[in-house]
Amino acid sequence: MEKFLKAGPATILALLAVFALILPTGCTKKEKETIKVGAILAVTGGASFLGGPEARTIQMLADELNAQGGVNGHMVELIIKDSGANPEKAISFAKQLIEEDKVFAIIGPSTSGETMKIKNIAEEGKTILLSCAAAQVIVNPVAKYVFKTPQKDSDAVKKIYAAMKDKGITKIAVLAGNTGFGKAGKGQLTKIAPEFGIDVVMAEVYDKKSTDLSAVVAKLMANKEIQAVVNWSIVPAQGILAKNMRQAGWNVPLFQSHGFGNIKYVETGGAAAEGIIFPAGRLLAPELLADGDPQKELLINYKAAYESKYNEPASTFGGHAYDAFKILCRAISQVGADKEKVRDAIENLKGFAGTGGVFNFSPTDHNGLAIDAFAMWIVKDGKFAPYQK
Repeated sequence: MEKFLKAGPATILALLAVFALILPTGCTKKEKETIKVGAILAVTGGASFLGGPEARTIQMLADELNAQGGVNGHMVELIIKDSGANPEKAISFAKQLIEEDKVFAIIGPSTSGETMKIKNIAEEGKTILLSCAAAQVIVNPVAKYVFKTPQKDSDAVKKIYAAMKDKGITKIAVLAGNTGFGKAGKGQLTKIAPEFGIDVVMAEVYDKKSTDLSAVVAKLMANKEIQAVVNWSIVPAQGILAKNMRQAGWNVPLFQSHGFGNIKYVETGGAAAEGIIFPAGRLLAPELLADGDPQKELLINYKAAYESKYNEPASTFGGHAYDAFKILCRAISQVGADKEKVRDAIENLKGFAGTGGVFNFSPTDHNGLAIDAFAMWIVKDGKFAPYQK
């Protein structure tokens, strides 16, 4: 120190310059690595009522999280790909996200058909996939890296059939869109019907791009045994079917799948949508939940935040993406940014309250939701209301 003080001005300045170079690398805390999260969502196209809210939801959540310092100090970088519900695009995007972008995990796709196309790609790439699609075949059989957040389609079928049984309905017609979701739902409807004493008298499949289903309606109407119709799809045809049925003067009850949980489908159907019955989670009316319910606060907060930011009603589909993002972040916060440890943490996550229900994953259950995750709803005065027996 004495020598330093006796040194000339030029020497002191040189030494200070050296210290300035050393201190940033030797004393500054290293910034944590950014976590890249991919998303394959149908932001546009026929399934945009699903993918649009999903993309907006995870962007909102990522922005909020990063503003708070990220997850365990890691910022989250979203890479959102718009598949337009095209399975071929989903395949291309999945490969790009895994091989080129080196993402930590993928949220989505929005539809079951897309998810089934990239399921093996995620497995081979050892990349966590948190699907926002509902078909049970996504997680049955279980694949190590593949999970899904929407409730089971088999449980949706059971909720619908229980409501039919209460109404004394025993003979029905089944309609389904020609998508992965439609095919899976049609299979579950046919398989489970005998358990409830229900006879599927007719079953028809229509093109997902249909803008008029009057011919199908006329065909079904010719069968006088039919007491009700169940439609299983995720496209605007849900509302079109209701219109065609009422225009033909056919007033049998119309049940929809849990793919009906966006008020825009009601708007498509207009007055004809009145009385449609369907199963869905509790996001549609969280204020009706009892105080202390594990879902109530998060549902109210998510609904308020989404609707304030985007000026449109929150939907169950955005909720599926909410759950996927939150589950991923919870696992990272528990075990750190290690892919294998995060996969294990998700698989063993218990009692996690999300928009779709309370998740309890296990090595044999990569969905984690039971039938009580569903409530039954009805369209009343152009809005969703709890269904009363």
